[in-house]
Amino acid sequence: MDRMHAIRLFVRLVECGSFSAVGREEGIGQPAVSKQIGALERYLGEQLVLRTSRQVVITEAGQAFYESAKRLMDDFDALESSVGDRRRSPRGTIRINTAPAHGRLCITPLLPEFFRRYPDVTIQMSVSERHVDLVGEGVDLAIRHGRLVDSSLTARKLSEADSVLTASRDYLSRNSVPTRLAELDQHTCVVFAKDRERYPWSLKVGKETVSYMPHGSLLTGDAEHVRAAVLCGLGIAQAPRWLLAEEIRSGQVQVLLPKLQPARVPIHLVYPAGRRVPVRVRVFIDYLVAAFARPVRRP
Repeated sequence: MDRMHAIRLFVRLVECGSFSAVGREEGIGQPAVSKQIGALERYLGEQLVLRTSRQVVITEAGQAFYESAKRLMDDFDALESSVGDRRRSPRGTIRINTAPAHGRLCITPLLPEFFRRYPDVTIQMSVSERHVDLVGEGVDLAIRHGRLVDSSLTARKLSEADSVLTASRDYLSRNSVPTRLAELDQHTCVVFAKDRERYPWSLKVGKETVSYMPHGSLLTGDAEHVRAAVLCGLGIAQAPRWLLAEEIRSGQVQVLLPKLQPARVPIHLVYPAGRRVPVRVRVFIDYLVAAFARPVRRP
């Protein structure tokens, strides 16, 4: 048994949740993966995995072993990169979590240049609005919007996002353009809502921040649907500028009441604190920070 290979397979089993998924990833059959994990269990004298016909359950001993094994793999990859062939570019998989719309509109367009620089790196991107457990779910780094509260994570600031009131040129051609806060009551709005709870808009009036509860026919908890609704002319929405940046630049979408724009929302890259960051992850972090630091042409 190649212990390092077996440990790497076990780490991916915890993260993928399936023997077959690990086998596809490694280009080997499911029985081969199971055989390697079984040999690792015999060597350790502990059962790491409970196998059933429907799912893989990680035992308490397996979970404890995973956390140490993940650190070992990260350190081993970093060691290979630092003292191995120094002419070799970083290699391996980076597991990233991001919100769906931000990932599609702001992160994916940056990847072609990254892959040209680092052709041996693979990015596995998961998309979710929830804050994933980076350590528990085997995620290398995540992109978080808003104030950070988890002190167990290291953070690097990517940017700050403007939150703007927007409507399409088509909608405004059929309705008056609001010039003050009170006139929003006369308009149809695209309402962001989750679990039947409507989210108010945050607006700046003078030196104070006030909440305005929008009203409209469409309620959605998905940023992509907010974007689509604005482009379809369904009403006014409050959204981060990046969500409609191209359409704002082209004039298809107009920013309304800019003096009511609230404070910017910070966007951070976060990753587990207290761990050695593999070279492949470090170069990607540096690449994103530099890419977001480039001047953006504003409409």
